[in-house]
Amino acid sequence: MPEFNFVVLYVKDPIKSAEFYAKLLGKPIVDQSEGFAMLPLIENVMLGLWELTTVVPPTLNDGSEKGGSSEISLNVDDDATLENTHKEWLAHGVTILQAPMDMPFGRTFVAVDADGHRIRVATPAKM
Repeated sequence: MPEFNFVVLYVKDPIKSAEFYAKLLGKPIVDQSEGFAMLPLIENVMLGLWELTTVVPPTLNDGSEKGGSSEISLNVDDDATLENTHKEWLAHGVTILQAPMDMPFGRTFVAVDADGHRIRVATPAKM
């Protein structure tokens, strides 16, 4: 059975995006080459950052696609950690699209990277 192990975001500048995510997530960049960079998300799951204009096979459009039509989601243990993460990201100049708020699935906020990819941070609702 196939096992999930990778998320790839198409970006304008993989090196710049890798530096952004490494700082944001506190994870090391483990691979970096022309047009691609990679860092770990969790054990056995990597985040790949691939230069949009070099994706093979090419994307459906002319390479002018923007992020934002999907998101990656990161869970934190509790609301205090979520609030602290929000404050830290603001202090680092990360663009916040949605301030912390309660939703049916838990407390959450949404940030965005330089390519428009949404990054949701959430505290799962207690069942």
